[in-house]
Parts: sequence; C-alpha cells; structure tokens
Amino acid sequence: MSRHQATRTWAGRQVIDELADRGIIVLSPSARGVAEEAPGAYKNVTAVVDAAEEAGLARKVARLVPLICIKG
Repeated sequence: MSRHQATRTWAGRQVIDELADRGIIVLSPSARGVAEEAPGAYKNVTAVVDAAEEAGLARKVARLVPLICIKG
C-alpha cells in the first residue's frame, strides 16, 4: 500500500494506541509518519517469503523476530 493510502486508512494516534495495547512502544515526532508505517500497510511477510521460496528465489533457513525498528 502506498504511504498516501496508508494515511487515508489509519490515523497515527490510532496506530500508536493499538501498538501500545500489544506492548509496542512508538516514539515519533509525527503521527502522520506513524500512519504511513502502519503494520497493515505492509504485505504479510510469511506470504512473501513463501512465494519467494516457491519461485526458487530463496530458501528458508530461519525465522526472525524483530526486537526494534528505527526509521530514519
């Protein structure tokens, strides 16, 4: 989804509150920036990895869990 579409779909404060309910802390000077990066704006990573493996472009070797994300 494009950044513009994401900002029309989500409000930054809404995303911050939903993530806080899941124990995720968001520090951002801009609520709009948070809306642009809303989790729902991204493709399902499992589906992307599975498609890459099925196409012969990649091979799964590990499953990672993000601990921190810094955008800058």
